Amino acid sequence: MLKCCTVLRSAAPVVRSVCTTSRRRLPPTGIPLQRWSLLLRQQTSRSVSSSGAAKGKLENSMMIVVVGISALGAAAYVYGTLKDDKIRYDRRIIDIAKSKEERDQNVAAPAEGPSQEATIAVSEAAVAESAAQEVAPVADRPDIPSHVPYLLIGGGTASFAAARSIRARDPGARVLIISEENELPYMRPPLSKELWFSDDPSAVETLRFKQWNGKERSIYFQPPSFYVSPKDLLYVEHGGVAILTGKKVIDMDVRGNKVTLDDDSHISYEKCLIASGGTPRNLPAFERAGEEVQKRTTLFRKIEDFKSLEKISREAKFITVVGGGFLGSELACALGKRARDRELEVIQMFPENGNMGKVLPEYLSNWTTEKVRKEGVNVMPNSVVKSVHFKDDKLSIKLKDGRMVQTDHIVAAVGLEPNVELAKSSGLEVDSDFGGFRVNAELQARSNIWVAGDAACFYDIKLGRRRVEHHDHAVVSGRLAGENMTGAAKPYWHQSMFWSDLGPDVGYEAIGIVDSSLPTVGVFAKASQKDTPKAATEESGTGIRSESETEDTASKVSIPSSTSSGPHVPEQGEDYGKGVVFYMRDRVIVGIVLWNIFNRMPIARKIIKDGEDHADLNEIAKLFNIHED
Repeated sequence: MLKCCTVLRSAAPVVRSVCTTSRRRLPPTGIPLQRWSLLLRQQTSRSVSSSGAAKGKLENSMMIVVVGISALGAAAYVYGTLKDDKIRYDRRIIDIAKSKEERDQNVAAPAEGPSQEATIAVSEAAVAESAAQEVAPVADRPDIPSHVPYLLIGGGTASFAAARSIRARDPGARVLIISEENELPYMRPPLSKELWFSDDPSAVETLRFKQWNGKERSIYFQPPSFYVSPKDLLYVEHGGVAILTGKKVIDMDVRGNKVTLDDDSHISYEKCLIASGGTPRNLPAFERAGEEVQKRTTLFRKIEDFKSLEKISREAKFITVVGGGFLGSELACALGKRARDRELEVIQMFPENGNMGKVLPEYLSNWTTEKVRKEGVNVMPNSVVKSVHFKDDKLSIKLKDGRMVQTDHIVAAVGLEPNVELAKSSGLEVDSDFGGFRVNAELQARSNIWVAGDAACFYDIKLGRRRVEHHDHAVVSGRLAGENMTGAAKPYWHQSMFWSDLGPDVGYEAIGIVDSSLPTVGVFAKASQKDTPKAATEESGTGIRSESETEDTASKVSIPSSTSSGPHVPEQGEDYGKGVVFYMRDRVIVGIVLWNIFNRMPIARKIIKDGEDHADLNEIAKLFNIHED
């Protein structure tokens, strides 16, 4: 066809010349072949009768013949092609317009093709709708896709942070999150903090709460409209994030890039993130105590645990919290607030000498214990559970020193066990010292498998191998894993922070390795009204403080030339209004606790990152301006 068009273009001037001179001699009517034959005879006659330039005229005649035949061939080709295309187009339109049932009948007994009039009668709307169904009928799509580019195991904070990071770097990415819970991804900190202090009785169901700054928000990261359905994930135009709730991955084939769910479904992947989180630990004494004790024991972790305990707090007369760490102390204070308005006694027991005794230096731990007692909690330090019995509708807790405690319900807050069940089928390494899947500084366990959150035992390029169980770490590690899944290849250099609030008036933020077994140096000052968690969130504009500080690292730190008064190490019995605690290892600061000091985490992060030898910590304490009014 292309060659014919080229010949026609080159011969066009000759044809126009011939047609102009011969137009009067041609018959007014007739098919193109007759007209070309007449023209040919005329030109041949002239060439024979003429005595001059006979050879040139013969060549012109031959050119006319060639051009004529080429034009006829081209016209025939175009006509045939258009006719065939028209037939195919008509058949396709009719095919699309028919229902699925009619097409099935045609397969069994082919019918005679429709007329052109019937084809033209098909409306454009019907064609468009049927064409969309032809691409991927919704009814035929599987509920669970058999393959996804990005597979995230676990429906918590780390997975959600990774999904957002993946989509930010790859806007067309198709991400599938598999969650054991029947909930959309949500933040866990409010379950032991703000939700307990809400004055709205409907907050238990709506899971909306007022932050310390007075602003209201939902516990969920995003509403349902943010996610696409798993069955539509592979068909939506620009990709998206889908979440498969109430499903558990029970087997992982690393070589085959495939996982098996608890309903025997199989999903293959290109890249996978394991953010399986952890399971609350239980005490052996509770586990062997029997069914009645188990029914009256809460292992606090999920939304359903919060709802259940909130209901119990309105009905029971005695609740015992076992555990003196972050979660146990927060829940004890929250329940203590409830105890003021109801006939409820809250007991907290733990084996340490004081609240958060594994984290805070002894003097600050003891002060914290007194603060919890002022919240209405009966704190029992140095208490080790030996056994538990159920009798006369009461639980009897026997301690190792012989004391007995009667209670209606037990809340066990004794730590978290990372979920590493997939290690058996996947062959991924589990760290024997810290637990969790062992990964490198880029959070990789294999070339196309990453781990983030509570389940990751990662290599910190400043502090060595670690495993962290806090909200901010889940955010940061999840985001980094998502970036690396899209080719960033970044190491985990960021020092995540964590925080704990004992109500709206006392809180602390920490970073690095905070272990009470390490040498510590604390510098404190008198607190003002702005040195509270509530005031801090009013200033930052967010109740989840790490959201405002998690990315920041001070570019440089400069020690002020003078302060209103010199820093001092506290004495026993002093009111620790606000201060900073340094955790040391070989004269290097490896951890910092900011006690009722807020919006200073970038400075603390910079100090940890620098890893310098500090001889005078009083000078370092000046960086936090703790003596400002």
